[in-house]
Amino acid sequence: MAFRWIAILAATAALASLTTPALAQSGPPAATPHTPDGKPDLNGMWGGGPAPRAAAFDVVMASRRCAPTQVECDARTNQSIDGEFTGRSRPDQPLYKPQFWDRVQYLDMNTNKEDPIFRCQPYGIGRLGPPGRIVQSENEVIFLYRPGGGPQGGPQPADYRIIPTDGRPHDPIRAIDVTYYGDSVGKWERDTLVIDSVGFNDLTWLDVGGFFTSDQKHTIERLRRDGDVLSYQVTIDDPEVLVEPWVMAPVLTPLNTDPTAYLPEGVPCKDYDSENMSSQIRH
Repeated sequence: MAFRWIAILAATAALASLTTPALAQSGPPAATPHTPDGKPDLNGMWGGGPAPRAAAFDVVMASRRCAPTQVECDARTNQSIDGEFTGRSRPDQPLYKPQFWDRVQYLDMNTNKEDPIFRCQPYGIGRLGPPGRIVQSENEVIFLYRPGGGPQGGPQPADYRIIPTDGRPHDPIRAIDVTYYGDSVGKWERDTLVIDSVGFNDLTWLDVGGFFTSDQKHTIERLRRDGDVLSYQVTIDDPEVLVEPWVMAPVLTPLNTDPTAYLPEGVPCKDYDSENMSSQIRH
């Protein structure tokens, strides 16, 4: 139903209203706390909580008639005429090799049937976004995620990752496996936590809009705390389908100091009858 795509836009707007005003603090920034071993303290709940005000959501939809790399193309789709929205709306789009442009556009136009989130699978690194809660110890970090991951939400339950930071290399078996989150190992580069992940399957998208990946994907996540703000950025290297590594725009998330804040359980996965869908309007 069209209302689901409207709900996605509203959720994104709510996220913007949550993060942007919260980061515009007056006075000197808060000091960055550190753990006993001298590392920045990433422990805590990040994001969530009430939005201070509604935020305007204004985005130009990339046309279904444009190549995946042409974000400046302004031949906009019209939901009433074309019967669908395209999802390639982010300004920092990945650059696909020309032989894959048609596939990206096909997946984008047929999101109702092709988007992997409708098959009850994990979002994967990149689309999942930053963790909602971090539990940090001397030798590992645990990332807990909000249901559905990222600002869009979704029918999936909350997810988690456990990442060693004790200097170990990739596990030789898991590094050649094909999983949703790969084999992840972390290390500290000064005050930045860097997480290297390999061993992915080819079932996840980088974002809405048909941005698919291959099993050659390699991700680098960078997390840094400055005062009460967490910066999260991902670099995706996928030489099978991308012309060059894709560096996602950083996500800045405020610390949630509400002592009653929690991560909801989420809702059970829903089955979508994709075989009988007759419209491309976003569900």
